[in-house]
Amino acid sequence: MKGFFSTAAVASVAAVTLVAAGCGGTTKNDVEAQGGQPANTAAANPNAAIKQGLKIAFLPKQINNPYFTIADKGGTGAVSEFGGTGKEVGPSDASASSQVSYINTLIQQRQDAIVISCNDPNAVAPSLKQAMRQGIKVVTYDSDAAPDARHLFINQASAEDLGRTEVQQIAKQIGHKGEIAILSATPNATNQNSWINFMKDELTKPEYSGMKLVKIAYGNDDDQKSFTETQGLLKSYPNLKGIISPTTVGIAAAARYLSGSKYKGKVKLTGLGTPNQMRKFVKDGTVEAFELWNPADLGYLGAYAAAALSSGQITGAAGQKFKAGKLGEKTIGQNGEVILGPPTVFDKSNIDNFNF
Repeated sequence: MKGFFSTAAVASVAAVTLVAAGCGGTTKNDVEAQGGQPANTAAANPNAAIKQGLKIAFLPKQINNPYFTIADKGGTGAVSEFGGTGKEVGPSDASASSQVSYINTLIQQRQDAIVISCNDPNAVAPSLKQAMRQGIKVVTYDSDAAPDARHLFINQASAEDLGRTEVQQIAKQIGHKGEIAILSATPNATNQNSWINFMKDELTKPEYSGMKLVKIAYGNDDDQKSFTETQGLLKSYPNLKGIISPTTVGIAAAARYLSGSKYKGKVKLTGLGTPNQMRKFVKDGTVEAFELWNPADLGYLGAYAAAALSSGQITGAAGQKFKAGKLGEKTIGQNGEVILGPPTVFDKSNIDNFNF
């Protein structure tokens, strides 16, 4: 989403962390045997205290993106809670390779952990593996890396739940009939593509036989491009009934275009966005409902996951548990995934109850 709600939106958002020496006895051979990822056989000490003075860096897909600004503030706030130093660094564009130089710099700075939302799961993998070989813990959030290039993935919600509920939302709004399109972020965004795959699968069910997905467009998590892509969709598909934009940048840009056009109230829009950016569009009738999780909590969870890894409380193995401050105890699932929780649906009835 661009992040969180990257853009979706339904959100984080999400969060992932890394770094630090101290994963209970992992050896260099353990690391190299897995192509860079420390083995999860090292002993964990769940009763260990969080190390003081941890340095944790947050690397979003793109800085100055509202979704990631919120997520990373949540993360750096958590780092302050447990006595560490947190910071946000990152590119101004969301291109596939734009994060690599930042990872290399963070390695040189000997950060204890890196919490990253990946623009491309493979483009960043070599640098993340290098960070792991240097003892840095890597946590991904919102958008994952290749699994062997990180210790944990902080997922805002189940990819399947998000993908299917987005289709359910738009179907409800258009009466289960008509053409729909998807306005995504970047073509290689791990989270977006995972959600879209579940959207496509959901659409194969009999109850959606009257609906047709005609186009997947990409706004590259850029406001103006997303605005232009929305305009292009409506020109190319005059019978379009609905748009799903699972990215906070995309849904806001699409709403802005619709709100000033003849399509307002006629072409339905849902996806992932933040309440503050979408409030006026819900109140003026441009958007009926959309989803999202709290991106601040996504970053917050990523920070505590990174701290738990860096302090030797966990190694990233499935079934291990760690305490995540105000979010309580979290359990690591299969493939190193930690889920924040289900998204919230925002509409006129509840949007004023939220401020983020």
